[in-house]
Amino acid sequence: MKYIYTEKAPKPVGPYSQAVLVGNLLFVSGQLPINPSSGELVRGDFKEAAKQALNNVIEIVRASGGDVRNIAKVTVYLRDITRFSEFNEVYSELMGGHKPARAVIAVSSIPRDADLMVEAIAYLE
Repeated sequence: MKYIYTEKAPKPVGPYSQAVLVGNLLFVSGQLPINPSSGELVRGDFKEAAKQALNNVIEIVRASGGDVRNIAKVTVYLRDITRFSEFNEVYSELMGGHKPARAVIAVSSIPRDADLMVEAIAYLE
């Protein structure tokens, strides 16, 4: 087992890793829409927040030697499920033609009062 860390994604805010590599499987912790340079949560623009959270996941996968095409499963937690189509627009843009398995779950609360959180599992060859 190997712990993954990159400066291109937010530092963990608790006792966990950005990701853990076990064999060929990479488990990426839930990523909030935090700008890793400033440490600030992206607020006010849902699409920008979604883009930031997804980019955080992608940067962690890259730090592990993979890219977006290695992502096998994505779980998305939305505080407001009516934002589903907006999220899909951003997701499609960043994933391109890659279509991992995915679940989108409506939740009542997310840490730091964020609008969303994204986690993923990637397969690294």
